[in-house]
Order: sequence, then C-alpha cells, then structure tokens
Amino acid sequence: MMRIKADTDLCVGSGQCVLTEPAVFDQDDDGIVVLLTDHPEDRSAAQARHAVTLCPSRALSVLQE
Repeated sequence: MMRIKADTDLCVGSGQCVLTEPAVFDQDDDGIVVLLTDHPEDRSAAQARHAVTLCPSRALSVLQE
C-alpha cells in the first residue's frame, strides 16, 4: 500500500501538489501543505505520486507499506 508523507518544515507553499491532485493535497492559511488523505487510491494515487515529483522543496515523499 502506498502512503504519502509531507514534511511541513520543508514545504515552501508552491502549491504544485494541490494543482496536481486536490483530492489528496490542500494548503493551510500560510500556504503549507495539508494532506487530506495519506493513503490515496486509484487515479488519486497516480496523481499524488506525480505531485511528489513536482514538489520543488522535496517536502513530499512516497512510502510503500
């Protein structure tokens, strides 16, 4: 099973993750990433994986459980 991890200390608030998969990612009032789910499924999983590759600060990662 895939799990998304977000390091809010590294996040710079670019919003690429939210633009790529808004069903998984959101931003707080300061623009920092918020995970709506850490175990996306189906299409959301593929899009979330892509969002991880787009993160300019490398605040996102994919873990296999």
